[in-house]
Amino acid sequence: MAPVARYTPERETPWRDLIGAWGPCAPFRRTMPTPPDLTLVTGATGFVGSAVARALLARGDRVRVLARPNRDRRNLAGLSVEIAEGAMEDRGSLARAIAGCRYVYHVAADYRIWVPDPAPMFRANVEGTRDLLKAALEAGVERLVYTSSVATLGLVPGGSADEETPSGIDDMIGPYKRSKFVAEEVAREFARERGLPVVIVNPSTPVGPRDIKPTPTGRLIVEAACGRMPAFVDTGLNIVHVDDVAEGHLAAAERGRIGERYILGGENLALAEILAEVASAVGRRPPWLRVPHRALLPVAFGAELAARITGRYPFVTTDGVRMSQKKMYFSSAKAWRELGYQPRPARDGIADAVAWFAANGYLR
Repeated sequence: MAPVARYTPERETPWRDLIGAWGPCAPFRRTMPTPPDLTLVTGATGFVGSAVARALLARGDRVRVLARPNRDRRNLAGLSVEIAEGAMEDRGSLARAIAGCRYVYHVAADYRIWVPDPAPMFRANVEGTRDLLKAALEAGVERLVYTSSVATLGLVPGGSADEETPSGIDDMIGPYKRSKFVAEEVAREFARERGLPVVIVNPSTPVGPRDIKPTPTGRLIVEAACGRMPAFVDTGLNIVHVDDVAEGHLAAAERGRIGERYILGGENLALAEILAEVASAVGRRPPWLRVPHRALLPVAFGAELAARITGRYPFVTTDGVRMSQKKMYFSSAKAWRELGYQPRPARDGIADAVAWFAANGYLR
């Protein structure tokens, strides 16, 4: 796929070329700049989506973003983007947002480990994706990058999973993983059977600046940086800087194979190592007490019960505890080979996350 066109300064055609091409009496002409093609980014008010939008703008692309009315738009502040108001649950708004776009990055998702009612999550993540892909097909977009997750992949005990590690819906813990698994199958079906030029990316665990919500991993970093995590469980994650994930999206659009998926990860780290990096960034001592998973389950049940009463998000969830029983390690070798993907060290992402949270008043 050819790179997206960029604005270039006007250039006057040399007079000798004019004479040679049209003769000495030919009128003087200019080569006029061609505006870049329009790209739609969903989820640009969020963590990964805003990083994708910034990466596109940095290389000179024209960007339109889909944003809900009255949504927190701090991540769009100062960005020269066109805003199309709408939502993944509103089919008409998706068609309007995609009209005139050559490329689409579908990053939007309802990302929560715990929800009191999973139905709205499935409506946004699955049916919203189906509606957007249908609109993209009807609009004739040239390339669509769908942001899935490593949550859809299988795990390798004692090793690292890749794009070919098998998994099924029964392996998915919790509504978020199940919704993303089904949504990725929808994207693959559109590529395989309906001819939509979809490339799938599977980010691991992004960290870094602009995690305004914050994400579950961002909350972990905030709690650890504030000294509110005295203990930890034996688990592990693949940590990657959010800006590297964004660059991986752009590489997938340019060099990814249609219908294929690419893990966009970084480094595999034990939770103890992650907490040590956070502690180092804020000058604290890291937690040393490791607790067994079974000891956290009653706490998680109680936290979820309290959340249903208060409406506040539980600080620990049963699905989170169940997922932590396995180390979620992955390999990005395929993206490295085919996309030229080269993420920075995980500690840089953790340090940038801590610095951003500190600068924006989260570490209180």
